Amino acid sequence: MIARGDLAIECGYERLAELQEEILWLAEAAHIPVIWATQVLENMTKTGKPTCAEITDAAMGERAECVMLNKGEHIIKAIEMLDNVLQHMQAHQHKKSALLRW
Repeated sequence: MIARGDLAIECGYERLAELQEEILWLAEAAHIPVIWATQVLENMTKTGKPTCAEITDAAMGERAECVMLNKGEHIIKAIEMLDNVLQHMQAHQHKKSALLRW
């Protein structure tokens, strides 16, 4: 499970995105499923309106096997938006091949 809050405490905010990528690469290489749990669409589930950062988090979740949403009053709307974002991202992922930095 990749959880941004816990990871930031351990590594610091400056390296957060880099380590999220590395965890995804390593898990993919080891054939280990990943749960993307970075408070995806958190504001959306509670207020019905996502932030730009939440949309980016949702898009990054495309590389994981599972994306976790927290419950909220607008959870159905959030699920629909997540599905839409992930479908659009799937069309782009084949263009990019990530390389593990040495």
